[in-house]
Amino acid sequence: MQQALLLADEAARVGEVPVGAVVLDGQGRVLSMARNHVEEYHDASAHAELLAMRQAAHRCGTVRLEDCTLVVTLEPCPMCAAAVTHFRLQRVIYGAYDPKGGAVDHGPRLFARSSCLHRPEEIISGVREREAAAQLRHFFRGLRHRRD
Repeated sequence: MQQALLLADEAARVGEVPVGAVVLDGQGRVLSMARNHVEEYHDASAHAELLAMRQAAHRCGTVRLEDCTLVVTLEPCPMCAAAVTHFRLQRVIYGAYDPKGGAVDHGPRLFARSSCLHRPEEIISGVREREAAAQLRHFFRGLRHRRD
């Protein structure tokens, strides 16, 4: 989670929503790391976790990341949670809860739906939640002050 938090800081410094993600292999080694690039790429799908999963799949040479773990600073949104099912990740670990936009423990709770294609074997939420939530609050507070 420390690396994901550092990536989130980097995102905030360049004006992106501070979200960082890391994909680990079955032995806990880093396969890929990414931060949000939505604004820079002009791409609404350039979320940290989606970019990290794509990089990991490319590195592994497969679309199945069955023994892998996604570590992300914010509860995945519906798009990213759906990608977790398609990439077949074994585990999801996230920091801050997202009651408005999350899709794991909030909103559609994608993995709990009967129509879900694949459910991670383990979901660990709230890891370093205070730090991750503070990053987001600080970022959005700064945006509001700039608009005023």
